[in-house]
Amino acid sequence: MVDAAVYKLIRMTGGVDVTCTDAAAQRELREFLRTVPTGRGQRGINAFLECYLDSLLTCGRAIGEIVTAGNGRKIGALLCGRAEDLEIYEGDNPLDFQLCGADEHGRMGPLPRQELLLFTPFNPEAEHPYGVSLLRSMPFLTDILMKIYHTVGVNWERCGNVRFAVTCKPGEDGRGQAEERSRQLAEEWSAAMQDAKSGRVRDFVAVGDVEIKAIGADEQILDSEVPVRQILEQIVAKTGIPPFMLGLSWNSTERMSAQQADMLTTEVTAIRRTLNPAVERICSLWLRMHGYGCGFETVWEDVNLQDEVEDARAALYLEQARKLRIENDAAEKKA
Repeated sequence: MVDAAVYKLIRMTGGVDVTCTDAAAQRELREFLRTVPTGRGQRGINAFLECYLDSLLTCGRAIGEIVTAGNGRKIGALLCGRAEDLEIYEGDNPLDFQLCGADEHGRMGPLPRQELLLFTPFNPEAEHPYGVSLLRSMPFLTDILMKIYHTVGVNWERCGNVRFAVTCKPGEDGRGQAEERSRQLAEEWSAAMQDAKSGRVRDFVAVGDVEIKAIGADEQILDSEVPVRQILEQIVAKTGIPPFMLGLSWNSTERMSAQQADMLTTEVTAIRRTLNPAVERICSLWLRMHGYGCGFETVWEDVNLQDEVEDARAALYLEQARKLRIENDAAEKKA
């Protein structure tokens, strides 16, 4: 479920475009963003951002590299790096830092061409610049959830592999032969169970007061629905994804679903603001390499989670309110 939430956030965040004040620069820049190699047979800025955002949400930070070509006169590829292999060394002020990696001897040192490296932290804290993973608070909850699921699995396994307790109560005339009768009962019962496993039916006949019970049949199985739902609610709240998008059929009114969609739109917009600096650095470097000095702006696709009919009705109400306000202002001026 957590993987599904991360993938849905990645899919909903993608879809970036640019607009430039120069039409020729805009046309060429869009073609570059559409066809730039991003490794592993993929192309396009959106493929790069999907891998970049996956690392950002999972590790709390993302590392990218702008690979130059043609003796440094153009951008040849955009690649994502392994965030766990790099360290950050802070300088004399909070704005000065360097990305460091291991050399051939295993020693950490600053990487070359820092201006071609992309680094984005996710919700960085004041203590360190590495960012915070979206999954940071989940291990405790998921550990409890896995224990509950393991216990439920053990109970079902016990129901499918029943153990029996055979109790023999000898009468007054058979007390001296209790040990022998118990041994015979154990042998016959074991033989009957072995035949049952092989698919053969075998009767078990005993003389006297013999009681057979399934071990654990009288025990009460704990209700796991309430604690499981409470833990899932905490996990879903952390991801920001509405429950119905993760296959959870919880009772939800239409108004609550609309509010959840609005919150998800806000969450996606915040993630896009985090990615914007990396996209702007790539576009700015490409424009400078190709001799363009025009301005540009990144444009993201609209996140539409609402019903089109409801959106049209809301737009109609706004226009009606605006028309009524204009008529009232005109009437006040005449008066």
